[in-house]
Amino acid sequence: MDKIIYQPIGIIYTPYETLTGMPIQPSSAPGVIGTIELYPEFTAGIKDLDGFSHLILLYHFHMSRGYKLEVTPFLDDQLRGLFATRAPNRPNSIGLSVVELISIHNNILHIANVDILNGTPLLDIKPYIPAFELIKNLKTGWYATVWDQLPTARNDGRFNSKGEDG
Repeated sequence: MDKIIYQPIGIIYTPYETLTGMPIQPSSAPGVIGTIELYPEFTAGIKDLDGFSHLILLYHFHMSRGYKLEVTPFLDDQLRGLFATRAPNRPNSIGLSVVELISIHNNILHIANVDILNGTPLLDIKPYIPAFELIKNLKTGWYATVWDQLPTARNDGRFNSKGEDG
């Protein structure tokens, strides 16, 4: 297969300068404010976006290095298959977060509930539409036993270098 190459459309700015201590999901980051600086050539693409309350951000985990197919994820102490986790070190370093859209001024988007490292390259923006995401008979696997830990969960460093866990 040919290489797949992505072009960033902007940069995400947040209060998080280091990975350790960051919230691990947007629900662990209530009220944390950030901004997206969309590159000017993409500004026309955010027309009508201000009518949405939440956005799906796809971004490049630019500090991710390597990966393992089995990891001990945040919120757990057992070895799990990588694809059964939201661990950041992956074969393709793509991150996903659902954030709240506060406002848009020209090519700057103000967002809340941000769990993203400062300076992260943004790959895409999609509006969050609950009816599109509606899933019946939802199962959350092993995460169902650790939900209560999520509000206070922070990056403890286990994925900060070379894809190593623990």
